[in-house]
Amino acid sequence: MIDDLITQLPNPERLTDEERRGVIARYTAVLEGNFIYWMTATYLATHSEEARLILIDNLMEEVRDSHPVMLRRFTMAANAFPSSEDVLAVHDSMTKMRLFLGRLQGVQSLVTMAFFEGFIQKYMPFLAALAAARGSKEMEYTDVHGVCDIAHSEGLFRAVLLENSINPIGAEANLFEGVELLCNVIDSVMQKPAKTLAA
Repeated sequence: MIDDLITQLPNPERLTDEERRGVIARYTAVLEGNFIYWMTATYLATHSEEARLILIDNLMEEVRDSHPVMLRRFTMAANAFPSSEDVLAVHDSMTKMRLFLGRLQGVQSLVTMAFFEGFIQKYMPFLAALAAARGSKEMEYTDVHGVCDIAHSEGLFRAVLLENSINPIGAEANLFEGVELLCNVIDSVMQKPAKTLAA
């Protein structure tokens, strides 16, 4: 699913400057104030102590190394700070994600965050190309996340197995519900129409 999303990304050179700005701005509106919140909600939903340690490791790095500050610098250097229109463009899909994570379902939340870490890692070259096309040379955020998110996503996929061994997902539950909602968030960043979730 991650690879499918990445192959659908447009060529940054074929986007207008305003389209490049908009993607960076909407990505920032999603990530800067929400990623640590999402990971914390996943921690609260998780029962496995081993899986919780993986989440704490991830959260520690996010907070200790001030990843939101890195993202803020990246966005400002690309002159792509989110406007109210950018924030509203991702509002509906973001609200659905927050409500989903608020249900505190361990396995589904972990699958969602593992998917997101894997996606972000592969998305970084595209994001960096957008910023470079806007004249930015501030690439610490994309450089760091292009590397560290490989280990993060591997750890989170292992956490899924650990959590499912002691707090298994119900037979009727949709394992990929959060992933589908997250794909709609990504579509809103890219300004593509949201998909309807399967019943």
